[in-house]
Amino acid sequence: MAFTDRLVDEGIDPSVGSVGDAYDNSLAESQIGLYKSELIHHEGPWRDVEQVEVATASWVQWFNTERTHGSIDDLTPIEAEQLDYALTEPLERAG
Repeated sequence: MAFTDRLVDEGIDPSVGSVGDAYDNSLAESQIGLYKSELIHHEGPWRDVEQVEVATASWVQWFNTERTHGSIDDLTPIEAEQLDYALTEPLERAG
C-alpha cells in the first residue's frame, strides 16, 4: 500500500492496465518474473542489500542494451535502434 500511495502522491498511475481485468499489472509482473529467474534465483544467494542493488543495476543495463529480444527479430535494443536510424534517416542531398 505504501508503494501505491507514493505513486499517487507523485501523480503516477499505479496501474499499468485497466483495473480489475486480466491485464492489470501483467507487464510489470512478467518483468519481475524475468528479473527473479534470470538474476535473483540464478545468481543468488546475496549477502546484503547493496550486493542485490549492484547486481540489479548491472542486470538492467544488460537487459536494456545487450539482451536479444524475440519481439525485435532477436536483435539487441541497440542493434534495433541502429537499424531503425539507418532505415529512417534521410539520405544526404547531392550537391
